[in-house]
Amino acid sequence: MEHYTAPVTKLIEELAKLPGIGRKSAQRLAFHILDMQDADVVELAKAIVNAKKYTKHCQRCGNMTEGELCSICSSLKRDMSTICVVEDVRDIAAMERTREYKGVYHVLHGTISPLDGIGPDDINIKSLITRLNTEVKEVILATNPTIEGEATAVYISRIIKPM
Repeated sequence: MEHYTAPVTKLIEELAKLPGIGRKSAQRLAFHILDMQDADVVELAKAIVNAKKYTKHCQRCGNMTEGELCSICSSLKRDMSTICVVEDVRDIAAMERTREYKGVYHVLHGTISPLDGIGPDDINIKSLITRLNTEVKEVILATNPTIEGEATAVYISRIIKPM
């Protein structure tokens, strides 16, 4: 059995809550943090607090931003007539790495998953429909190839097809 001080145990427990971090990885991270210089620990803590405090969702597409609109939605160089629908903000980063897509995005922040109690009203579909009332010519459904992603794409395509 491990015997750590209460603050170290709490740090390990909190780190273990992060996705992909098990107890062993959380222990490694905790001990790494404890070995860091005090100033570096303060900077890490500030970075976490500031990221949480100042990052919000773009009012138009749902991407991460500090202001009202993200850098993609506010860019004059993007094709506003093409919207790529993605599940998560991380999907935007993947698409942008290709440097090929010149349109804008719409982030659903999840997928429809009846088994998990997540329906169409629980993800960002309504604002997508609102956006389609503008000069949109093309919608690309780029959900992940999972059962939930496919179901979400089918649901959205049925809604927007008449438009």
